[in-house]
Parts: sequence; C-alpha cells; structure tokens
Amino acid sequence: MSSKLVVEVLDASDLLPKDGQGSPNPFVQVNFDDQRQRTQTKPKDLNPYWNEKLVFTVNDLRDLHNKTIEVVLYHDRKGDQACRDKNFLGRVRIAGVSVPLSESEASVQRCPLEKHGLFSHIKGDIALKIYAVHDGNYYPPPTRPPNAASIKTEGTPLQEINNNKLEKDFMAGEKKTKKKKEKEARTFHSIGTAPSGTPAPAHPPPMSSGFGLETHLMKEKAPRVEARTNYAQAGPPTVMHMQIPKPNPEFVLVETRPPVAALMRYRAGDKTASTYDLVEQMHYLYVNVVKARDLPAKDVSGSLDPYVEVKLGNYKGRTKHLEKNQNPVWNQIFAFSKDRLQANLLEVTVKDKDIVKDDFVGRLLIDLSEVPLRVPPDSPLAPQWYKLEDRKGDKINKGEIMLAVWMGTQADESFPEAWHSDAHDIGQTNLANTRSKVYFSPKLYYLRVHVIEAQDLFPSEKGRAPDVYVKVQLGNQIRVTKPSPMRTINPIWNEEFMFVASEPFEDFIIVTVEDRVGPGKDEIMGRVILPVRDVPSRREIAKLPEPRWFSLFKPSLAEEGEKKKEKFSSKILLCLCLDTGYHVLDESTHFSSDLQPSSKFLRKERIGILELGIISARNLLPMKSKDGRTTDPYCVAKYGNKWVRTRTLIDNLHPRWNEQYTWDVHDPCTVITIGVFDNFHINGSKEDVRDQRIGKVRIRLSTLETDRIYTHYYPLLLLQPSGLKKHGEIQLALRFTCTAWVNMVTQYGKPLLPKMHYLQPISVRHIDWLRHQAMLIVAARLARAEPPLRRETVEYMLDVDYHMWSLRRSKANFGRIMKLLTGVAAVCQWFNDICKWRNPVTTCLVHVLFLILVCYPQLILPTIFLYLFVIGLWNYRCRPRHPPHMDIRLSHAEKVHPDELDEEFDTFPTTRPADIVRMRYDRLRSVAGRVQTVVGDLASQGERAQAILSWRDPRATAIFIIFSLIWAVFIYVTPFQVVAVLVGLYLLRHPRFRSKMPSVPVNFFKRLPSKSDMLL
Repeated sequence: MSSKLVVEVLDASDLLPKDGQGSPNPFVQVNFDDQRQRTQTKPKDLNPYWNEKLVFTVNDLRDLHNKTIEVVLYHDRKGDQACRDKNFLGRVRIAGVSVPLSESEASVQRCPLEKHGLFSHIKGDIALKIYAVHDGNYYPPPTRPPNAASIKTEGTPLQEINNNKLEKDFMAGEKKTKKKKEKEARTFHSIGTAPSGTPAPAHPPPMSSGFGLETHLMKEKAPRVEARTNYAQAGPPTVMHMQIPKPNPEFVLVETRPPVAALMRYRAGDKTASTYDLVEQMHYLYVNVVKARDLPAKDVSGSLDPYVEVKLGNYKGRTKHLEKNQNPVWNQIFAFSKDRLQANLLEVTVKDKDIVKDDFVGRLLIDLSEVPLRVPPDSPLAPQWYKLEDRKGDKINKGEIMLAVWMGTQADESFPEAWHSDAHDIGQTNLANTRSKVYFSPKLYYLRVHVIEAQDLFPSEKGRAPDVYVKVQLGNQIRVTKPSPMRTINPIWNEEFMFVASEPFEDFIIVTVEDRVGPGKDEIMGRVILPVRDVPSRREIAKLPEPRWFSLFKPSLAEEGEKKKEKFSSKILLCLCLDTGYHVLDESTHFSSDLQPSSKFLRKERIGILELGIISARNLLPMKSKDGRTTDPYCVAKYGNKWVRTRTLIDNLHPRWNEQYTWDVHDPCTVITIGVFDNFHINGSKEDVRDQRIGKVRIRLSTLETDRIYTHYYPLLLLQPSGLKKHGEIQLALRFTCTAWVNMVTQYGKPLLPKMHYLQPISVRHIDWLRHQAMLIVAARLARAEPPLRRETVEYMLDVDYHMWSLRRSKANFGRIMKLLTGVAAVCQWFNDICKWRNPVTTCLVHVLFLILVCYPQLILPTIFLYLFVIGLWNYRCRPRHPPHMDIRLSHAEKVHPDELDEEFDTFPTTRPADIVRMRYDRLRSVAGRVQTVVGDLASQGERAQAILSWRDPRATAIFIIFSLIWAVFIYVTPFQVVAVLVGLYLLRHPRFRSKMPSVPVNFFKRLPSKSDMLL
C-alpha cells in the first residue's frame, strides 16, 4: 500500500535579484525519489508567496529515512512555465528521517538557502511544511528517545540533550542498513513547539545585572511563531543544539524598490525627474495669487478689506485680508495635490472681509484641462490679468486679478513656500510652522581666555588682605578661577579657560575681579567688558597673541562705557584669542557629521556628494489620540552644518513627503542623522508645548558603496520610560557619489579631527562642557528661524544626553567588549585544540607550516599579510548588503528592566524618593563590586610580573635570574632555528605526553607575590 509525501511551499524572502532590474522571477522545483514537481512562477518578486502543495508517492514509508528531499529555487529567465531556461537561486536538502509522519506533527520551518558551489552567491530563505500521509491511516513512527526529535527552546535557546542511547542504537543500525554514503543533507527538528494538549511551561526571564559572563544567546527567548532552525547532518541530532536567535522582524530593515527615476533608469523616456531622481514624482496644481486692481467699493467708507479664496472641490485656501485697499498685493502661492483633485474647475473668488458676513466681490473659473505644464529649469510662468465675473458668469465693470496657474512637481521653486492642500485647515498665522526649510548652524569658534595676574587692587577694607578670584562670562557661559594662593593686592592666578563663541560676534566678554569678604558675601573690585569681535584669531599652532593689560572699572562705569581719566586704576593681565584651528564639537565624536576646523582656510576639499530622498513613512502611531486627531509628522535631517526640515503633513499616519536634499561630503567617516517628529504647533498651541519624538535613524557614510542607491524602510524606534516602542517606519533613498577618489582614499590615513586637537588637546571634561554649550548656542540660533527648529528637536538630533549614566548602556558596552573578547577566546581555543590534537590532520598541517616558517623566517611576514588578504577576500562574500541601523539587541533595549529605564530617564540631580535612590545605589555598588574584583585580579597579575625581578620574593627572583642565565648560554651556543623547533614541538606535543596538571611556568608565576595582601 503506497503512501504520500506532502511538501507545502509557502513563501520565500530576501531573494537575490537576477533579471538585471533588481528582482527575480522565482519558482520552486522539488525532487524526491526520481519524481519532480514545481510551483508557478512569480514574476518580479523578491519575497514571493506560493502556498502550494506538492504531493509525491512513497512506495515504502519505512525507507523514507534513507531518502533525501531536494528543494531548489530557480529564476525563470523567460517568464513562462518552461524549466529549460533558468538560473539557480538556492536550494535546501532535507533528510527523510526528519519528516513527521502526520500533518498534526508538522510545523512551518524557515530554511536558509544553500549555495550550489564554492563561489556562488546566494541569500534568502524559504518557508516549508513537510509531512507524510499513509492513505488516511495512522502509521506509527519509529521509536525515538525522548527529547531527541523535539527540542523545547521556549525558555532558553541552548539546551543539552542526553542521547547516549540514541548514538548506540544509531551506530548499531548503521552497520546493518548502510549501503552507500549519501551527500550531506539537512535535518528538520521541531523547535519551539510542544505536543498538542500539553501547554509549554512558562519560564520567567532571568534577572541578572548583565555583567556576568553569560552569553547573550542564553538570555534571549526563542521566537514563538516560526523558528529558523539550525540544521545538522542526516541522522540523529548531535549532543548539543543551539538555536541562534533570529532578529525580531519588527525591528529590521525592509528593502524596497520605489518607482523613482534613479532606479527606473528613465526606461519610460521621462528625464524630467533628473533633479529629483531619488523620490517619486508628485504633481501639483500651483496657483499664484499676485495682486488685484480697481476693486469695487463695498463699505460705507468707499473701500473694502479684500482677500482671495481659492477653492478646488472640498479644498479651500485663502489669503490674508488687507484693510481698506482697492489695489491689494498678496503674492501668495497655493498648491493642490494632483492625486486629490476633486473638481474640473478651479474657483478663485475675491471677497470683502466683514464682521457679520463677508461680501462677494467677484470670481474667476479656470478649466483644469487648459492649465499648462511647467518643468524646471523652465522659467517661472508669467502671471496674467483676468477680469472678475459675477455669480452668473458675466464680466463686472470694475475689478481685475493677476494670477498664474500651472501644473508642476515638488521640484518647483514655489513648492517650499506654497500653501498645501494637505494643510487646508491651518490658519495663516500657523502656516509657517508646516513649511519645509533649510537651516545652517552658526559658525562656532573656541575662545581662549588666559587670566594671568592683576595689580594694584583696592580692597574695601584697608589693612585686610583680599581673597580675590576672577569670574569670566561670555553670554550664558561662566567660568571662575580659584582664589589666588597669595592674599595680596597683586594676585596671580595663571589659569586658562575655553568658551564657545559664534558668528556674528555680537557678544561681550565680561571679566570681573571679586573679593570674598565673608561666607556667601562677595564684593566686586573691578570689571572690564571686551567685545568678542576685537579678539585676535589664531590658526593652528601659531604663537599666542601677546598678553595685554586692561584697566578695571567699577561696575557702573564699565556697563555705561564711561572711561574717566583717572590718575590711578587697577589692572588685569589677560591673553585672549579665537582658536580657529579646532573643530567645535556639537555632536559626539562617535557619530559626528562634521569634522572641519572653524577656519575656512584650513578646511578640506570636497570628496563627494550625499543625496537623501525622504520618500514616505508608514504605520505611524497616533500621537494626538486624546485630541481626536492622529499625527502631524515632519522630518529633520542633519549633516554637517546644514539642517533640512520637510513640510508637515496634517493628520496623516502614512505621509508621503518625496523631498530630496543634497550635501557636500568632506570626510567619508561621518554620520547623517534623520529624525521624525510630531508637530504640536499647528493649531495655535502654547509656545511651551514640545514637539514629540517619533524616531531617529543614523547612517554612517563609510558603510555605503559609492554610486549605489539604497532604498529601505527603517524602523522608527523610541526608548521611553515604559519601554521600547516602534512608532512606524520611514522610507529613505540614499546615494553617496565620490568626486575625488584619490582624496577620499588619502582621508583614511589622516587624523579624524583637525591638527590642533592633537597638538594642543583639550581635556575630556572640558570637551563635554564645551559640547553642551555649543549645543545650546545652535539650539538658540535655530529656534529664532521661521519656522523655528525647536530646542527639543535639536537636542534629540544632537544626542545631548548621550554622556549621562545608564545601566542599560553600560550593559551594552560590556556586551560589546565581551563580543570582542570572544574572538580572542576563539583563537586561543583553536590553538588549544591544535595542541591537543583534536583534529590530527589540522595539527599535522600546522606542524608543517611551523617547520617551513622556522627554516625560512623571511616568509613569516609575507605569510601573515597573505593570510589577512585571503581572509578579507573570503569575507567579501558575506559583506553587509544594507546600511546599518539601530540594533536593538546590541543596545540591550528589547528586554530592559523598567526600573533601569526609569533611572535612565531620571533628571540630574535625581527627583526620585529616597528609598528608590537607595535601592539603585545598592545595585550600583553590587555592579561596581564585580568590576572592582576584575580590576583587582588584573592588577594582581601585573604586580606578579613586576615581582619577577624586584626581589620581593628573593628565592623566586634568584631562581628566575639563574634560569635566565642558563637559557642565555643555551640560546647563544644553539642555533635559533633549533630552539624554535624544540619550543614549537614541545607546545604542539601529543596529549599522550601531556599532564592534566598546570605547567611549571604557570605554577611559578602564580606563586609570585602581589600587593593584594597589602590592602586594608
């Protein structure tokens, strides 16, 4: 009686494009026991969905475990059902022993696609469901040991299986039934499932400080719905199975292919989008209301208060009303999206503003079919005079209006200033807050103030030695010297301060000398006010300007600028200069977008162009649900000193901006930041209301390939006190074009920051303070623009709180260090396996290579560099295909404890109750205790190394120096190659000649004294 094998081909994802246009025509072919079946072809689909069942005949179900099922993906080059013209996309080979014998036991498995050959490039995976059916009758499966075929990984993805009996049974059966050796195959193991009717036990997440040596894999929870299995060879499972945690699909990049001109390569012959080739073309109807003349009077006073209403379907826009003006001038532009045109006629009406009801003056109807199309770089359309009509369509005696009406795209120069139909419910006063704008950060400089000394001070009390200090103020920046060590009327301080100054130099430097008369009581002894514009500048390491003596005046005289000629006055010696050779940091150096010095004469040449297309967003969360509205999103992008802001789209959870911007690139190792915000200032909101954050994306330019277009949906993630939340996705198009290859390559050998940062470095403590001051200056300057780029937006884009303490971020950094150390540990483990002859063939090859290098030492360095070259060339196959984005697992943000988040978002100083602060302090002490122990152990090892020759242990030092003398004589009389061979063969000796006890050098080193016993 025959049985059936059912192979359900569900879908595939992230396939390799094969048609030269960025997409394949995939179909699946399944081969089993000389039977072949295939699915339909899905044209131009990187993530095809089939959901087809392929049924095969199985003659004897008992022989199924000796069979192999081969699932192959092909690209159909002809696009029809013929299989003769096809390209290989990947394959999966499944052993029959892993196939369940009923549909109820089967589960969906995602299988990574395998390569066809060594140098083939394959990516993606396929979802399959495979099971056997025995003519409707249940066929008992062969007995298996418990936990051999089904591994529960609900709690931890790493579990050890006790299957010694399984291995014995398998080896006994292999001698009887093995006829031929098949090729390597893949085996299914059901992961993350439990038998029907038996609920899987719930495991609470482990509570840990995160600074232990546990691997991250043991802390992650396995996926519930679909598990991407880690397959073994055909046959029974090995002793240990590891489930590699798959990244949460909610937080990964999604590659897209929007219909933009740069990707379509102008196949349709439309080259009008060349200036905006990274975004989709959006057509608008533009109406430019310029002015009117000879309008008829409507008021008793013989005049009128005119305004214009532009109406298209349900969308209505209006200009400002001008009081008592029969020849008004508006110069206002309206833009109606072509996708939302609701009428064939454009109605332009002139009305008179009145208290009770606005009066009708005249109107004009324009047929949209006769509107001309304008494409930049065409010159702007000239406006024309039109006679106004009454409600019946007859021309009125007086009144004309000047208009220009045309069809255009978002590349039109009128687009940023236009009133848009998607903002039709916004008043004129708040319309500016919705427009797109380009901003530039002010040019910043470091101001160096060196306070040297003062002379001839006048204390208020004669006979008392003054306790004098100096306070220097620039804007909101205040620095204070220490009191002079000598209490005299001629004090000396010799202290230097750094400030941040910005162009235009309108601020003043206020230097005040104060006397500390008593506790909390200070008296001003003199003050000098100096304009910043008079301070000399210095480039790079040029000599500092000569110090100058300045006269100190009383506060009233100094503020009024009165300089009375006095026979005698106090003096202060200052050295002032503007250091233009530094780069003023307003961002963290880890993801800075600008590294240029302040002086334009020292700046680098441009090496390329960065183009950013902000296309759209999807699935945004409603931020104003309490107000009965959704979200009013806008984007801000920052690179270098240039900020861009898109227009605000009103009440939209799926906005489409389609705006493109360009930056000059001077250094490839920089980062562009794109943030999305919800506008809270469009309906007359209070000024203290803050725009809400939606999410942020950072992209490092050095990770981008030149001239390649990246189009992806990036997740908008926001860490809040309640936890990590995804607020939607933003679709971006990026292209980095290099214009000077030689300069770009040489940049990698130059310092990251300007020369002054290395010749005269600023301390880290001062750099953080100066960075905060620079951020405040940038935020204050951009907040004065129209529309303003508000402080909360600038702070979020510049990561102002990046340096604040966070236990979550500390865990993430500790995890990064441990990940680096695992590579070193892997190399040590590999060398240990070679020394212990775990793989005799590899150990023999290492012996041969070692003897060759000893005999020919001139080959050591060429071998090392050739090995590095081969490794790099081999890793080229696995290079990243997508730009980097926020890594949730690396950031330890997915499963962070709520109290840790509450601590991270707490203010400084804290505002939490004393018991919570005490608990956090105890937790910090616990973590610091572990760190203290590790640091102490490292110090002990270093002190033991120092104790070898320090005679702290006289016997150990004597043994070591005598042993060193013997070795010196032995190495002198013995050729170096012989010594190297002896040492190498001793290290690589066979385990038969090894002892399990520690070696003599290790025992000797551990017996050396450290200073730990000297600690209190």
